[in-house]
Amino acid sequence: MKRTAFSAILGLSLLAAASLAGEDNPNSQALTELYGYNDCVKLDNGKGCVAAVSGACGGRILEYSLNGVNAIYVNPAQNGWTYTPGKPSIDPSGGRMDIGPEHTIPRHLDLWAGRWQVQRLGPLSARMSSMADSATGVQLVRDFVLDANSTTLKVTQTIKNISSKPVTWFHWSRTFATPGGICIVPLAPGSRFPGNYASFEPSFRVSLSPSDENVKLHGDTLFVTGQPKYAKLGFDCSTGQAGYITRDGLLFIKQFPVYPDKPYGELVAINFSVCYQKTFCEIEPIGPQETIQPGAEASFTETWSLAQCEFPKDPKPDFDQLRKLLK
Repeated sequence: MKRTAFSAILGLSLLAAASLAGEDNPNSQALTELYGYNDCVKLDNGKGCVAAVSGACGGRILEYSLNGVNAIYVNPAQNGWTYTPGKPSIDPSGGRMDIGPEHTIPRHLDLWAGRWQVQRLGPLSARMSSMADSATGVQLVRDFVLDANSTTLKVTQTIKNISSKPVTWFHWSRTFATPGGICIVPLAPGSRFPGNYASFEPSFRVSLSPSDENVKLHGDTLFVTGQPKYAKLGFDCSTGQAGYITRDGLLFIKQFPVYPDKPYGELVAINFSVCYQKTFCEIEPIGPQETIQPGAEASFTETWSLAQCEFPKDPKPDFDQLRKLLK
């Protein structure tokens, strides 16, 4: 009896030690295979909402779903793809993030498509850490926390300066949502743009007074109801909130802080952008420009949520009702 009791105690001690070791060793955590990647951490609150992240090809969100319907677009042709330095790369799909500015930042494939370390921090939280990137002088850390009782997902990206001199970058979300949806962008009075938004045309031309039948201003809100003339649109979204209704019947909302007293580093200082393509719609909150001293860091948090929402069948939807969805 004593030997049995001792063996049981020893077994429990070894399990506890293994559990503690797992907290420091991400590879010892229970991982899930998803879209050809076997390093995925799945956060499931048991209330119908699931978020899953993978670091095998950049630190990405591969699933953010409600009742089995995924709001994130993942290209099946890319399943299981990983980056090998010196060989051709892809433009990864999924719930992506980056740092900007878009057109002047040096090429940084180690951050964009390289392998990240994945760690489960708790039943509903995870962290991903990039390798150190010499091109930009930073390491990126992404934290994900799913609420236990709702679809709220906190997504935080931290930029750490690992170099010996100040660096100036900023948060840039590049989430691929499923295609063909309706985007809802509330605006504050007094937009800086004469046409209330900017349209990005070929050869870096930017129109500040665009005209597009699929971009409509109704009251204080802009609605993108279909494929715009030019895929990428930029906004001065001083309310820090935007929504996207997918054709699968989801309302995908992003909330994010805005800083009117800080500079924004994109071409026309936008803080929110969308990019409509045939296979996805890119939803992009953009953070303010941050000058980060050696050894210091800067963080930016987006708050995501999902709700069931029937996609409007009427080509001229009730804009007042759509605006109320965000409330």
